[in-house]
Parts: sequence; C-alpha cells; structure tokens
Amino acid sequence: MQFFSLFRILLTINVRNYITKNGNIDFVVTKSISRFARNTTDCLELVRRLQNLGIFIFFEKENINTMDSKGEVMLTIMASLAQQESQSLSQNVKLGLQYRYQQGEIQVNCNWFLGYAKDENKHLVVVPEEAEIVKRIYREYLEGASMLKIARGLEADGILNGAGREKWHTSNISTILRNEKYIGDALLQKTYTVDFLTKQRVKNNGLVPQYYVENSHEAIIPREIFMQVQEELVRRRIVHTSPNGKNRVFSSSHCLSNIVFCGCCGEFYRRIHWYNRGKKSIVWRCISRLENTGLFCDARTVPESQIEQVLVAAINQTWCDKNTFLTTLQRNIEAVLESEKGQPLTDIDKRLAELQEELLKRTGARTDYEDVAEEIYRLREENQKLQLESAGRDEQKKRIADMSTFLREQPTALTEYDEPLVRRLIEKVTVYEDKFTVEFKSGMTVDVEE
Repeated sequence: MQFFSLFRILLTINVRNYITKNGNIDFVVTKSISRFARNTTDCLELVRRLQNLGIFIFFEKENINTMDSKGEVMLTIMASLAQQESQSLSQNVKLGLQYRYQQGEIQVNCNWFLGYAKDENKHLVVVPEEAEIVKRIYREYLEGASMLKIARGLEADGILNGAGREKWHTSNISTILRNEKYIGDALLQKTYTVDFLTKQRVKNNGLVPQYYVENSHEAIIPREIFMQVQEELVRRRIVHTSPNGKNRVFSSSHCLSNIVFCGCCGEFYRRIHWYNRGKKSIVWRCISRLENTGLFCDARTVPESQIEQVLVAAINQTWCDKNTFLTTLQRNIEAVLESEKGQPLTDIDKRLAELQEELLKRTGARTDYEDVAEEIYRLREENQKLQLESAGRDEQKKRIADMSTFLREQPTALTEYDEPLVRRLIEKVTVYEDKFTVEFKSGMTVDVEE
C-alpha cells in the first residue's frame, strides 16, 4: 500500500495512465479537502474517478474516508465549506493588495524583468549590465531602428532577454519601450483575477481601480526620453495616410524610406531594383505606379544617386547661407517657447495628489468613490497628453538646436553623401516634375531646382 499527501500530481495524464495500467496505488492519504481540490465539483469528480479505478482517499483533517458509504455525503458538505473558505481567503488577499496599492507599495515580479532585481528588503534596484541593454533599445529606437531590427541586433550580439533566452521577439521590445517602470514609476493592478477558482487573470480595462505611483524606485530611462519614445510609437503606428485612405506603416529598411514623397499624388516613393535595357540600377518610384491605389500618377522615376545629390545640395545651400537660416531657427525656437504657455503640469500633479488623498479617505470609510476615480482617470489622461506635447516641443527644440549646431560647427561644404547626417537632419523630400523640396527636421525647407 502506497501513501501520497500531495495528490495533485494524479491530475497529470501520465500518472493516471500509470495508475490504470499498473494498479500500483490502492489508497491515498491527503491532509485536507482544501488541499485536494479548489471546489466541490472538482473534488467529487476526482473522488469518483479514482473510486472507479479502485482507489480510495482518506482526508486527515475532516476524518473522511471515501471507502465509507456515508463518505460522499460528508465530502460534499465539507468540500462546499472548503470552497467558501478558499473564496474568503481570496477576498482577503485582494483587500490586502488593494490596501498596499493605496499606500503606494509596489509588487513586481523580477524573474522576467530586464534591468531590475530586488534587494533584501524587496525593493527594486538597478542591475547595471541589464540597464545598459534597456538604454540601448531606447536609443536605437529613437535613432530610427524598427523593433525587429533591434531584436535581430541583440540576438547577433548574444544578449539574453529578460527571461534568459537567446531569442528576442518584437513583443519583448514593445513591452520594454512602453513600460513606465523604466522611468521610476509604477502603474499598479494592470491585471486582475476574475475567478478565484480558475485563477484566470485578465487585463484591467477600468473595471477595478488602478494606482499610479511616481518615483517609486530608481529610474533607468530619463522621463523626457521615455515620452519621446511614446510619441514615436504613436507616429510609427500610422506614418502616412494615402489620398485613397490606405495607411502606410513605418519602414526602417533604408535611410530614405518614408521620407520621399510624390508631389503629384502625395504617395510615398518606394525603393526598387530596376533592370532597364540590360542595365541594373536602384531607383525610387511612386507607389501609385507600382500598386493599384486607384490614383493615376505619372510622376517620374528618380535614380537613388540623384536623390543623394539633391540632399547634399540642400544641406550645402543651408551651410552657405547660414546667417539667414540661423535667424530663421531663432524665430522657430521663439515660436516653440510661445506654444508652451498653458496649464502647467505642476497644477495637474497637485490636483491628482489631492484626489488620491480623497480616494484613500473614501475607500477607507467604505463610501462611494466613483466620481473621484473618474476625475483621477480624466486628469491622468490629460497629464499624459500634456507630457506628450511637452516631449514633442522638447524634441522640436532639440532638432532646431541640432541644426544650429551643425551650421555653426560644419567647417566646409559636403563633398559626398553622408547617410548618418541625412538621418540626423532631413525630415522629408518631395519630388516634383522640375524640382525637389527638402524639409529639415528643424522646420526649414529648401528647394533644389533641376
């Protein structure tokens, strides 16, 4: 006769087959019903299944033996009580978590969390080597790399992801770029348990309260960089909407991808390998001439070398007339500063702090707090919007300052195409029949005639 206290292993298919074929288990002793199954239905189903195999169970705490004819009646009653006990325990755990969230105490599973570990007091601390990986991901994304390209680069360098695996997925990169914990904040209760029996967790879309704790731990990414990434995530979602309504997504396959536009129909130009009269060349052509977009377009095909020459000419034109352009850049800076006037973020932060205090009082007194929660959600969305706008203005000021620095420090005119400089300075190139219009990231535009 063999005895087992942890009977849940019998739920696996392999062990059930082992019991059925070999009959090596006759009798099972388990500590209690609550340890045996989560609810009454599961308990009775498993007991009957084992009885059909000639296996009986003894529950020590309840002193119930399924070999006894009265055992199942008592088992039903006691299993029901055990289920209620399990439900009560689950509710108490939820209330405990809710209280800790209200106090700003965060709980983070660091097993798969790149960049952080826990100290002896269970506080988040930065892991320097992993933090450098996180910084690299943010830096490369802002430099124009796609999530897939970043993932492939990390794999090529033999860098492990948060789970300790060599394989990186774009979802890993996306999660890191969107995680507010890298700026030292924590959004609590992103998910919640819908059923204490199945332990199923789902994404919290507002059905239960969420708590946002600022500066809860040391940051890895500066807040302004994080907000620039959030703005870039939104921008890349739909880079351009074609005149026929089709959304064009971001591409990082080439330096000129997504920045060369058709002046005739407004579509992107696409890079293609051209075989014309036995000669191979790389050209850029309007998408309307490559796809059935419903638009007629007879825009010209442009050799890649010609676009490169146009960009060199545009950059040199600004360098040669730097005094005029520096004056324009100064006016652009003043315009950006003027647009910053409005409700300051500090006012919203102050109001949010007041509402959080009010929410704590009401939940502690078990009074209705729905109106306060709705106001907090509204202000939090407004705060997020203002932060994105502020990040956009900071990025614009940075681009203007970058252009000013280039004009002041560039010693001579360019003699050849410089891809890193193009990525740094150029926002858009529009192809017309007789000219190219080059728009710089600083907001300036230059026409290059044929």
